[in-house]
Amino acid sequence: MIYITGDIHGTISVAKRLNIKNFPKQRMLTKQDYVIITGDFGLVWKLDAEDKFWLKWLNKQKTFTTLFIDGNHENFDLLESAYPIEEWNGGKVHKINDSVFHLMRGQVFHIDGLKFFTFGGAASHDKEYRTEGKSWWSREMPSEAEYEEGIQNLDRHNWAVDYVLTHTCSVDALEWLTHRFGLKYEVDHMHSYFQVIQKRLKYRKWYFGHFHQDTELTHNQRLVHNDIIEVNGN
Repeated sequence: MIYITGDIHGTISVAKRLNIKNFPKQRMLTKQDYVIITGDFGLVWKLDAEDKFWLKWLNKQKTFTTLFIDGNHENFDLLESAYPIEEWNGGKVHKINDSVFHLMRGQVFHIDGLKFFTFGGAASHDKEYRTEGKSWWSREMPSEAEYEEGIQNLDRHNWAVDYVLTHTCSVDALEWLTHRFGLKYEVDHMHSYFQVIQKRLKYRKWYFGHFHQDTELTHNQRLVHNDIIEVNGN
């Protein structure tokens, strides 16, 4: 089984979101089942005692395996230096521990018989209130090499996957959210990149986080935050 949820933001909400009361279906899961977080995982932030406690909690106390793409609120210095790149289920990951994995940008993974295209990152709109290297990192935005690797991997898979997992969204989705919720986000290179992919890629559903709402959009897209959505391949 595979479940998808939105931003965790570290120790603020991980216990509340993934406890037994809020997510009772975990009683039936094993480490061969997955919960995927669509960015702003935030538990590789300081790697202090608090981070380590909750990473161990996910690894030892939870029945499932936790997967996450990066958001904009991640400590990219730690994420990229503390964990070597490995290959897992067809794509590149940072292995945080035995059952917590960071799904890297521009990858296609085979998970439970389904193909997932993953691409984390987004622009922070609160960075003027943050300190570079302590609470904000420029690596929140992808490199040109990551953009290109994403296209190359989609080429290898003939531009057809089952699911897309991103943190931010396409231009169409951003415009829809702006109209629906009155958001004030400027279109950037990531939105334009995802717009190109949206128009060309064959997919069943596209899940993304970042905007802290739970709603269905056009183009088979779903913004997810607090919801925990079961993916059944349909």
